[in-house]
Amino acid sequence: MDFTFIIVIFLIGFVGSYISGMLGIGGSIIKYPMLLYIPPLFGLAAFSAHEVSGISAIQVFFATIGGVWAYRKGGYLNKTLIGYMGISILIGSFIGGFGSKLMSEEGINLIYGILALTAAVMMFVPKKRIDHIPFEQVTFNKWLAALLAFVVGLGAGIVGAAGAFLLVPIMLVVLKIPTRMTIASSLAITFISSIGTTVGKITTGQVDYAPALIMIIASLIASPLGAMTGKKMNTKILQVILAVLIFATAVKIWIDII
Repeated sequence: MDFTFIIVIFLIGFVGSYISGMLGIGGSIIKYPMLLYIPPLFGLAAFSAHEVSGISAIQVFFATIGGVWAYRKGGYLNKTLIGYMGISILIGSFIGGFGSKLMSEEGINLIYGILALTAAVMMFVPKKRIDHIPFEQVTFNKWLAALLAFVVGLGAGIVGAAGAFLLVPIMLVVLKIPTRMTIASSLAITFISSIGTTVGKITTGQVDYAPALIMIIASLIASPLGAMTGKKMNTKILQVILAVLIFATAVKIWIDII
């Protein structure tokens, strides 16, 4: 493991985790393609899809800890929402993470492409203005939230994500949760999801621990910084940034698949 390798992996982890903390996502939507495509540009060995998903799974676990800690005050975390969606996504992500061992490289990339494209489309669906609703008056369909979280967990577990890049548009568009509550609560749900995904990846031997450790260190530094930035930014800007990132990633993955 040479110096160039350490720097490249650290920067991928730092940039991805900063954005994840700022936007309320685990960061795999960004880091998955970065780990696939950036190392070879510096003459480093390319990771396989299984290795990328394993590294992403462990990194997301630690990235979300920092993000949730930054949002722990201010009433942003909806405990009921976190409870219903967290339990469901934990079950789904473990099944997906464990079962991904049986899938091919192309199969994992295909699932990622489907998830990213779905999320990109959802982010561009017109939304009603809900950010004016006081946090204590927020309501949602609990069983619909649980079902959607389980489905997201299955797909996210396969690619080593925690599913926040899908949870965020679902919470905004389908469940009608205010943006800042969505960002904070999705980080907590993502953390729970990452437990199932990580256990599934580790027990099936899909984790390369050296780059994973570098990504973890970068995550613990960058994720809280991103969350601090996110609390100060205009919510519309946050949504546009997330939509553009997801859409660009989806296009790149599908070009490679086709």
